[in-house]
Parts: sequence; structure tokens; C-alpha cells
Amino acid sequence: MINKEIKLTKIKKPNDTMKAIEIVKFGGPENLKLKSKHIPKLKKGEILIKVHYAGVNRPDILQREGNYPVPKTASDIPGLEVSGIIVDREKTATKYPVGSKICALCHGGGYAEYVAVNQDHCMPIPKKISLEEAACIPETFITVWSNVFLRGGLKKNESILIHGGASGIGTTAIQLAKIFGAKVYATAGSSKKCAAVKKLGAIECINYKKGNFEKKINLLTKEKGVNLILDMVAGDYVKRNLKCLSEDGRLIIIAVQGGLKGSLNFGYLMRKRYTITGSTLRPQEDKVKASYVRSLIKHVWPFLEKRQVVPIIQKCFGLSKVSFAHKALEKGDHVGKFVLKI
Repeated sequence: MINKEIKLTKIKKPNDTMKAIEIVKFGGPENLKLKSKHIPKLKKGEILIKVHYAGVNRPDILQREGNYPVPKTASDIPGLEVSGIIVDREKTATKYPVGSKICALCHGGGYAEYVAVNQDHCMPIPKKISLEEAACIPETFITVWSNVFLRGGLKKNESILIHGGASGIGTTAIQLAKIFGAKVYATAGSSKKCAAVKKLGAIECINYKKGNFEKKINLLTKEKGVNLILDMVAGDYVKRNLKCLSEDGRLIIIAVQGGLKGSLNFGYLMRKRYTITGSTLRPQEDKVKASYVRSLIKHVWPFLEKRQVVPIIQKCFGLSKVSFAHKALEKGDHVGKFVLKI
């Protein structure tokens, strides 16, 4: 099957074209259009992937809206994670042979038939994980792993509150925190989502539309609070988070859906010895991303290969239906991730 795929997708000319999604202008999902583009030329250390599936993520929406500037070194085609088969490689890219099935963290360009990727940002697809599921791993699992475990230092028997527990990030963070021995709490926006989140391993999921999460967390933890909070909201959630964070607790902010600014009592922060930090993945240096890839493979691949942890997929859309995928993600009724079949 792999050899057949290679034969069908062999690159014959530098100017061969491919189908790809273009943001024709900043704005709504209707501005995502299927276009013909040149297949990307390989730079030093890069491999060319025939894309089978691409993950859909909130940074893609922000890019479409014009609120997530594309780095000068990146493709302007959206898409930060893919799965597929290597069909070509630059002469110094010797890590994976042509024909290998892989998933990869992209510097953009994932919503296309082909994408060029740094070989050090590629990962072998774990055993028992499908190509469709594998497309949900790179951006999402690296974001969770680098923030919760490497930056946040979550340890066995510590407690964590994960906001947006039903999201792609949330469902991943819950599973990983649980498998590494943490006590997991989460928030979500409906009783249906909360039920799904608890099935994934959360001790309790709080419907943030109906209750005060900080009061509930303090009740559940007997006023001790949680050791770590993974927050995608920011804004006024920051001061609310601190009300249910334990002494020496860590607040990790990875998105600002609630706003860029919020008030903070620094005296309270100093008395409780809090750490507030955060990150975004795309702007980080290639070598840093490569270190995340190595760490993820070492520590998380064994659980993926046994399907003790799995990417949760809500729905798969065809590439030409990408606008519907964005609308569905924006609507927010999902549990897990949306994927594009290329």
C-alpha cells in the first residue's frame, strides 16, 4: 500500500501543483477557499509529506481572522499538524525513509495535499493509532506536554484544573494528567460535555455556565486548591483561578479567549508564592520544538501504542468542507477535535 502511494504521488516537476486552502481575505469561514498552489520546495533538513489528514485548531481560526500573524518563515496556508506519507526528502534529511507513515508539527501549510516539514518535527505514527487519529497528535499533544508537564511540572498525586475540558486540548490534557497519576478536575459548558469529560478521567467536571468553578474546586479540595491550572481563557479568569490555586501553585495560560487583560493582586500572588506563565508553540525555535518532539515520543508514545491515551475526534470533514469545520469549532458543541481528510 505504501509503495503504491509513493508511485501515485511521485513529484516529477518543481512546478507541479497541489490543492490547498487559501485565506482569500481575513474574516469568516467563507474566506477559506480551495485553490491550486505550487508544491513546496524543500529546504535543508526538510521532508515532503503527502498529507492524508490535517488537524483543525483554534490558531487556524485566529489566522483566518487576521489575529494570529504568520511568521515570515512560515507558509501562509493554515494548518499546524498533519499525518501522511513521506514522498520526498532533501538530501540532508535522512531521519525517515521515503514511504514512512508519520505525523508532523507544521510551521503552517497543513491544509494542503503536500507540506514541507522539518524532519525533526516529525514523529512515527504510534502502533494501533490510525492516520486520522495521528493528525490530532502533533500540535495538540505537544502543547499539552510542553505546558502541563515540562513548563508546569505536574507530578504524580498533584491536582490539576483543566479549563475547556471538552476541547481538543482539554481531552488530551485530562488523559495525560490521569495516566501520569494526577488528580484531575475540569470545566465545560454543558452537562453533556461534563459527562464526556468525566469518562475520560476527570474526578469532577464543573459546568461553568451554571456554577462558580472556584467555589466548587475549593469545596472539592477542602479549601486547599489545586496545584496547577491549565487555562485557555485568561481575562477575568486569572483572578478567579488564583482563588482556587494552592500555595506554590502554577497557573499556565495557553490562550486568551476571555481577553488579553485582567486584574491581579500582586500581594496575594507573593503571599501564596504563585507562578504564572504561559506559551504559544508556533513562534518557538525549531530546536525547541524538536526537543518537545523527542520528549513526547519518549514519555507518551508507550501509552498511545497501548491506546491507554487516544486522540478524541468529534468529526472528519473533506478539505473542500473546511469552512464547515471552522464553523463547527467556533460553535463549540464538540468533544475532542475536528479533522480534515485531504
